[in-house]
Amino acid sequence: MLIIFFILILNDIIASYKDYYISILVLFSLQFLLIYIPRFIITSSTNNKIHKGEIGFPTLLIGSNGKTVEIYEQIMRMKRKPGNKFVGYVNIYDKDNPQLEGKLERLGKYEDLAKIIEDNNIKEVIIAIESSEHKKIQDILQKLILADVQIKIIPSLYDLFAGYVQMETRYLTPLIRIQNKPLSSSQEHIKRMIDIFLSMIAIIILLPVYLIVAIGVKLSSKGPIFYLQERIGRYGKPFKIIKFRSMYVDAEKNGPALSSEHDPRITPFGRFMRKTRLDEIPQFVNVLIGHMSLVGPRPERQYFINQIVKKAPFYLNLLKVKPGITSLGQVKYGYAENVDQMIERMKYDLIYLQNMSIYLDFKIMILTVKTIFEASGK
Repeated sequence: MLIIFFILILNDIIASYKDYYISILVLFSLQFLLIYIPRFIITSSTNNKIHKGEIGFPTLLIGSNGKTVEIYEQIMRMKRKPGNKFVGYVNIYDKDNPQLEGKLERLGKYEDLAKIIEDNNIKEVIIAIESSEHKKIQDILQKLILADVQIKIIPSLYDLFAGYVQMETRYLTPLIRIQNKPLSSSQEHIKRMIDIFLSMIAIIILLPVYLIVAIGVKLSSKGPIFYLQERIGRYGKPFKIIKFRSMYVDAEKNGPALSSEHDPRITPFGRFMRKTRLDEIPQFVNVLIGHMSLVGPRPERQYFINQIVKKAPFYLNLLKVKPGITSLGQVKYGYAENVDQMIERMKYDLIYLQNMSIYLDFKIMILTVKTIFEASGK
């Protein structure tokens, strides 16, 4: 509305300052009516269809006992449906539930949850297991780390009294909603808009730097200017990361290896680029494409992720968000030379994940700029 307002008054002769107020009021009223009313109609219509059970989210039930049947029957009896369209169920003991026979299809073993969710386009998972079965719940949650689904679970008495979790009040049986996304949808949209805006500005401003660095890479050693490498992004999806080449060609002819402080594979100019993070600046293109964000845990290769997960399985939590050009781990710790150091750096990224916000992103970006100008990168 403000953009349209300023475009309209350009080169206009205004008789009175009151015309400004009238213009703003008219523009605001028109946009409010043209946007809010259709949105209200669409939202109301969609909500009515959800509550009548005409449309809903594909839902998977995971259980082992009568609780599974109880929750299923409660939801099916509700006059105002909560939006669950049950696709089937999974029994953690790899057997059929006779009480659900003819009502819900058993979709397989709980060990195959990831495949079941993908094959059936599941959007919501309800874990109907007693809280006393902690080990099973932990195993299930571990398998759902990379699934882009809403997770609900039966709480323990401790959860209810402590109030640490968000309760779902739509069901007769109390369920807690496990936050599988660190940011809300609106915050994610804002973060994405900031990523696109700042990346475009950065690419324009850094064009001379791109040219100088490209010449430096070309003169430092034989080989291409850019280096493409497969990394693992959000929800475990691979993508090609773009970097200025900082190593000699065929540096990994003997297999994947992490770089060290005096790594002979790094060119002299590459060492300078790594200290100032200049080798990372082509990744603004990755951000524009949507593979990465400006701030987020640094993406790793599957080869090293497999090694990290053996020692620290909760590393997979970092794959809930888009990887970033810079991260809290990158500015506080720097490059890692081995798997143990990668796990140490991971601690900073887990702190970021728990405290993720637009404010923290800007703070990390400022710390990154400081690292670049001080050339203090590890």
